[in-house]
Amino acid sequence: MVAPAVPQERTNANAKILGIFLAGAAVAVLLGVYGNEHTPTKEKSYSLFFTDTIHLKVWFATAAVVLAVVQVLLAMRLYGKLHWPKQAPSWLGDAHRLVGLVAFGLTLPVAYHCLWALGFESVDMAGQDSTRVLIHSVMGCCFYGAFVAKVLCVRVKGLPGWALPVAGGLVFTTLVVIFVTSSIWFFVDRPVGIPLY
Repeated sequence: MVAPAVPQERTNANAKILGIFLAGAAVAVLLGVYGNEHTPTKEKSYSLFFTDTIHLKVWFATAAVVLAVVQVLLAMRLYGKLHWPKQAPSWLGDAHRLVGLVAFGLTLPVAYHCLWALGFESVDMAGQDSTRVLIHSVMGCCFYGAFVAKVLCVRVKGLPGWALPVAGGLVFTTLVVIFVTSSIWFFVDRPVGIPLY
């Protein structure tokens, strides 16, 4: 008798998903450990055309979230969850990847400054314990782990259909939480004397 192939395929898919999850978790943990063990420089490395590094980080994070929303909408159209435009243009997949690449690129200088200059934090600017800052630090590490998992879901064959949307959803969710605990906080509750731009 020949054993059915379906259980073997399911086992292979489960092993692949577990491997992808572990790779993403390893990246998140390594970033957290580095951020915690590294002695923060407290320097403000760059500001480009902004008045300060914090303004660069706030506006880059805002732009990354806006582009992430665009990317989610493009993905929804690619997978037939949105039906506008009626005829999907041939360049839609390329646009989805390009928007995602730019959004990810905008996060890199922000993450570099957070890890190098600030480290893994759980206290605010006044030195008080802060749930917001702790959540921001944890989600910052998780974002890059989720990103690694998403890229692997795109590249690895034989995964169930739900794997890529779940990985993409995790990337989007962690980015939004980072945005809420940093940029939204800055826009709404920034310290006195720091301008908006």
